[in-house]
Amino acid sequence: MSKTADIRLPDPSRWRALAFIALAQLMVVLDATIVNIALPHAQTALGITDANKQWVITAYALAFGGLLLFGGRIADLWGRKRTFVVGLIGFALASALGGAAQNQGMLFGSRALQGVFGALLAPAALSLLAVMFTDAKERAKAFGIYGAIAGGGGAVGLILGGFLTQALNWRWTFFVNIPFAVVAAAGAYFVIREPSGSRNRSSLDVPGVVLSALGLVSLVYGFTRAESSGWSDPLTIGMFVAAGVLLLSFVLTEARVKSPLLPLRVVMDRNRGGVYLSLGLAIIAMFGLFLFLTYYLQVVRGYSPIRTGFAFLPMIAGMITGSTQIGARLMTRVPARKLMGPGFLTAAVGMLLLTQLEIGSSYPALILPAQLLLGLGMGTAFMPAMSLATHGVEPRDSGVASAMVNTSQQVGGAIGTALLNTIAASAATAYATSHAALAATDPELLKLQSMVHGFTGAIWWAVGILVVAAAIAVTFINAGRPSATEVKSGSGSGDADGVEDEFKVPVVAH
Repeated sequence: MSKTADIRLPDPSRWRALAFIALAQLMVVLDATIVNIALPHAQTALGITDANKQWVITAYALAFGGLLLFGGRIADLWGRKRTFVVGLIGFALASALGGAAQNQGMLFGSRALQGVFGALLAPAALSLLAVMFTDAKERAKAFGIYGAIAGGGGAVGLILGGFLTQALNWRWTFFVNIPFAVVAAAGAYFVIREPSGSRNRSSLDVPGVVLSALGLVSLVYGFTRAESSGWSDPLTIGMFVAAGVLLLSFVLTEARVKSPLLPLRVVMDRNRGGVYLSLGLAIIAMFGLFLFLTYYLQVVRGYSPIRTGFAFLPMIAGMITGSTQIGARLMTRVPARKLMGPGFLTAAVGMLLLTQLEIGSSYPALILPAQLLLGLGMGTAFMPAMSLATHGVEPRDSGVASAMVNTSQQVGGAIGTALLNTIAASAATAYATSHAALAATDPELLKLQSMVHGFTGAIWWAVGILVVAAAIAVTFINAGRPSATEVKSGSGSGDADGVEDEFKVPVVAH
């Protein structure tokens, strides 16, 4: 095939399409944190018990995490535009149901439905970018914007959630999704033109769907339960054992069936495998940061929800700068590993600063520079990671490749919340026990000191995790830099297994 045949003409509406894809991504990422702010108010209004309140978060996480691979395959089968629009409409309806909830069952059900439609929406959005932006420089800019939103949207959710909860009421943290979804769906319907010839019309791998969904649900629920019931809880252990058996069976099944849900060629490539693994580890550390800083600012320092949200703005600024000004500008000039490795290490330095947290730590002197470093590092690393995760795959596999990005993030988030929170709780208990004498004179001071000690202990683990993520990125990822107009072959994977050479623009006919 000639060189000119490898590159299709770009879609003239691709940049307008990016605006609606980015809006949808912002809605999904906002929802992850905006509901956390509203949870205490929703719990009081609906009479949700302390034992059941976790299901507001867990119901969404289980549905979203368990069905992501299925959602990615549906996007390849139905078409990404159609799946994207259906996901948006469904997410809006589920959000309306949650905002109108009259009891806890109705709220839990709406969150599960949000997860179902989010699992359709998220991989369809990323795979649309993968098939619409093939020029290396344009792809860098598009994924820079997408990466900034994926990384910084959670902090924006804290601001918006705090404002809506305080100025209106908790129900508006659900209703606010509706205008986002309506605008994005309408824009997508009229603007997005999905390239023809990019669908995978093979029959659906039903055993793969069942095994992957049950395996991922077991894994996510295992970590969620570990946070509340401990790692030695029999059901927690049972969930991890079940997850291991189901996911191993899934891999064996995918290696044998004719039309697998997840073609192993997608994850066995060392570059994409390195991205999925390092990105998942980085998200573990990131979720721990959001968790601990939110508690530190609100509980220890007494910040309001709105003030807490604004306190995360330096991280958002850092992520946007890292994604659009560093990652996007350098992606076509240097290999991805030389952005991801230093990016994760820069984030680790920012996290290292936070190990010095004390009850009276200065926000401008400690927390602000730490957040800037974290944002710059994560933004710089996320952008090439998002792009590389979907490069080199055939168009018909782009949906499931995109789903793997979201799966690594979702599983990483579940692990991060449970693992780091458990470490923090154990460290806090040990500190309180060793300083029991202070309880008699100032129990409130002991409580706060123990809490902060637990946070810093867990943050040390987050530093180590980020260093490991950097090492994996540098070791596993060996793809060279793409040229300005064409992505060259770097791995020589060949066509024997049906996969185009790594970093080669897929052929998509009009």
